[in-house]
Amino acid sequence: MEDLMNALEVYYDDPAAFLEDLLGMKCDSWQEEVAADIAAYPKVTVKSGQGVGKTALEAGLIIWFIVCRPYSKVIATAPTVQQLYNVLWAEIAKWLNSSLIKNLLTWTKTKVYMTGDSERWFAIAKTATKPENMQGFHEDHMLIVVDEASGVADPIMEAILGTLTGWDNKLLLMSNPTRTSGTFYDSHTADRALYRCHTVNSENSRRTNKDNIAALKRKYGENSNVVKVRVYGEFPEQEDDVFLSISALDQSTKTEMSEPTARAFGEYRNGAGDIQPIDVSGVELIEVGCDVARFGDDKTCIGYRVNEVIRFYKKYKGKDTTWTASMIAQLYKELKQRFRFQGQIGVKVDDGGVGGGVVDQLRNWKRSDPEVFGNMVILPVNFGLPIKHRYYADSTTYMMGVVRDLIAPYDDFGRPHVPEVILPDDNDLIGQLSCRKVEFCSNGKQKVESKQDMKDRGLSSPDEGDCILLVCLPMKYKKRGGKG
Repeated sequence: MEDLMNALEVYYDDPAAFLEDLLGMKCDSWQEEVAADIAAYPKVTVKSGQGVGKTALEAGLIIWFIVCRPYSKVIATAPTVQQLYNVLWAEIAKWLNSSLIKNLLTWTKTKVYMTGDSERWFAIAKTATKPENMQGFHEDHMLIVVDEASGVADPIMEAILGTLTGWDNKLLLMSNPTRTSGTFYDSHTADRALYRCHTVNSENSRRTNKDNIAALKRKYGENSNVVKVRVYGEFPEQEDDVFLSISALDQSTKTEMSEPTARAFGEYRNGAGDIQPIDVSGVELIEVGCDVARFGDDKTCIGYRVNEVIRFYKKYKGKDTTWTASMIAQLYKELKQRFRFQGQIGVKVDDGGVGGGVVDQLRNWKRSDPEVFGNMVILPVNFGLPIKHRYYADSTTYMMGVVRDLIAPYDDFGRPHVPEVILPDDNDLIGQLSCRKVEFCSNGKQKVESKQDMKDRGLSSPDEGDCILLVCLPMKYKKRGGKG
């Protein structure tokens, strides 16, 4: 208790000193400035590039506030269970376990509380999925930390703002600046007079990999939206000739898994925050896509989809078609076994150039070993092929349109739309899809630029992007068998 009283007195208005002295956290200058502002002001908002230490600062400030404010409450929230528990809450445990005040606090899967006073003096994890999750909290000393705030819906942010009624109530918003609307955007624009605003450039952080940053700028351009958002910490520009917005792409990567999918991946938590046993009975769809490298610096990319979740399996250069076919066959068998799936699995392969050899090899294995590969449904796909469609001029544009519909923030009637697929949070993928331009043909149909056109603009080959287009391409199956 003596340590606690000392902390209350010495560190009450000096969180940076608390983080260094008691947690052993060496703060960067921007972290010290944000910490000082959260002690002195009611609302602080931080937009930043990736990898600068946002989560560490959030975790440290949560611990500081609990220890230094008597009978305080902290509400930590994020758009998804994975971001909240696997990232932010785990970061709190890491810093607390190595701190000098770890005996003062008790960490559980959903709550951190002052030892011996779990009901009145605590921090709690609440996902930002429903406004009611954010209501009902009132205390003189209260801090609300919103991680990935750009992805939190306005009704939930309104509930959070309505909770801040006490004389020492504080709000910390931190995020990559992916959306040009909403409360987080307003906190840096129209409502900036109400906040202490900070922008953190990844280039200026000692924590970031400068080679990766240079590669991102080289591949997609220093002024591309993916570099602005993920490096400079600036909001994206609205580009009329870009087919997919970076805000919609980013929102997809941060979408919550459905309960059946989370159970299948072993990531479903109950109300107490406990991971529940794996249950694959809710897996209804598994599909695979492969963009085959043709030459030079192009990559072969293999991805897969389980229900709404899309992930990469392999990326590589310099392998022949037999190797690639073997990787697809291996993935097919792994997915069948992992999810105990007895239904048909669509395998969509780029059939242009050398990709035809991959298709031929897969067909040979399917014919020669139907017991293993009988449920593999192989679909050769040609990019850039002219098609008969009301809106799209070719197959590539059609596939881009499929992805756009799947991740659209609004439906055809203007109502909010939850993304139907969860894309991988991959810099190359987001860069390629958000940089691909579109034009209107003489017949009024849309046509996205080709892979060669992107290269001619000095951009990276859209290998990851084309792989995901294949994964998302809808397939029709003949009726046979069922799901496992």
